[in-house]
Amino acid sequence: MTTTDSLARQRTPVEGHAPALLAHGHGRSEAVRLAAPMPQPGQLALRGTVGDEDVVHAVRTVLGLELPRTPNTTAEGGGYALLWLGPDEWLLVTPFDEHPPLAAALEGALAGRHAAVIDVSAQRLVLELSGPHARDVLEKGCPLDLHPRVFGPGRCAQTLLARAAVILEPMDRTPRYRLFVRASLARYLVAWLMDGMAEYL
Repeated sequence: MTTTDSLARQRTPVEGHAPALLAHGHGRSEAVRLAAPMPQPGQLALRGTVGDEDVVHAVRTVLGLELPRTPNTTAEGGGYALLWLGPDEWLLVTPFDEHPPLAAALEGALAGRHAAVIDVSAQRLVLELSGPHARDVLEKGCPLDLHPRVFGPGRCAQTLLARAAVILEPMDRTPRYRLFVRASLARYLVAWLMDGMAEYL
């Protein structure tokens, strides 16, 4: 089996949602749009001690990015995104086919350090919600203050949306949000989002 075949099979849960998502992503209204990037991006869980400068240097060398040290912030560049999830935990989001070699490169650079790199690409479905009413839809089920003054690009959060645990990341001021939801809850959350979007379509 080729690497590409393996990666594609990891994302089969997404395929069941694609027709409905594409219908909404290319719907009649520009007020709010829901889509699932196809192919899905890669996701690597990175654990390490942020105070260990060798860990910081290793990540900088491989990715060209600084590990975010401020809670609920992100670092982006070169097609990669690092999301702060905890004092010693980050989520690395990569283009579809780049996370296997990146995982190997990070493991090599972090050898001997108190750190770990885990491929979690098949664990979560990645969705994008965008348009002038995207925030209105999210506010129906999210307890966070999503006003761009406090939750704009460069921020991220682990929160609840319609009682489903998600990672939420504002991508730009369109606004456009990226949502990471566990595959087991994806069908439920997609249905909830579509229902929340209905009044704007």
